[in-house]
Amino acid sequence: MTHAYPPDTQSQIPNTPLGKVYIVGAGPGPADLITVRGLRVLRQADVVLYDRLVPRELLDEPRPDAVRIFVGKAAGRHVMSQEAINRLLIDHARAGRTVVRLKGGDPFVFGRGGEEALALAQAGIPFEIVPGVTSAIAVPALAGVPVTHRGLSTAFAVVTGHEAPGKPRSPTDWEALARIPTLVVLMALKRTPEICRALIAAGRSPDTPAMLISRGGTPEQRALQGTLQSLPQMLENEPLPTPALLVAGPTVNLASILRWNISEEGESTSFHSIPSAASHFTSRGGEL
Repeated sequence: MTHAYPPDTQSQIPNTPLGKVYIVGAGPGPADLITVRGLRVLRQADVVLYDRLVPRELLDEPRPDAVRIFVGKAAGRHVMSQEAINRLLIDHARAGRTVVRLKGGDPFVFGRGGEEALALAQAGIPFEIVPGVTSAIAVPALAGVPVTHRGLSTAFAVVTGHEAPGKPRSPTDWEALARIPTLVVLMALKRTPEICRALIAAGRSPDTPAMLISRGGTPEQRALQGTLQSLPQMLENEPLPTPALLVAGPTVNLASILRWNISEEGESTSFHSIPSAASHFTSRGGEL
């Protein structure tokens, strides 16, 4: 249950050592894709601030008395501002608590982990970054698409789909991105047609293989596979739910061979619920 310590304990307690904040990547989709280190610190937490895409099984891993606070964001719907999240991290650490900031994927890949770490550093709060498996690589892999492959793709780039192509003074250089063999666009669903048009206008072939993957790594994973030219119409005909990423490049064509998690009947054969995330890797005891 989400709850919080009383407000009068949120500031630093005299003669109490500072706590520590762990910014932890939970990985994409399945709960057991969290790292062993991430699971270990999660089990030692006094307070857990978690995001919308964190697997719910992981919330069973902290001690029963640990505080769990939902601070997730969705498009146009923020439970809490980023400034308020930073404040909570600082206040709980100043009260001597071990705090885990649990994020989907990797906290430093469009996860605002850097912003939170900077706020902690400026406040003099000890912290540690626990990297996670980023969805930018894992979700294509779970759909049978390697982001690099000898003879097909020697480089890849990751970009956010929140930046609209053609936006004045946008820091995203679509002409440069169009020249990279494999392009992964996170949070791409809303702007898929614009992104495809921008890449084609920048010189990428309209016939470039492309795939839109929704809810990657979960039992609800769905994908649309086509080309930069055909994908927008496919999406209009068959809308997908968020979150979704776009991957474009020659390795997308390997999916028909490498889609390892699809049975002969066409159903997913993985991503089933687990009773306790990665419980066979490490015991609940031990030092951080």
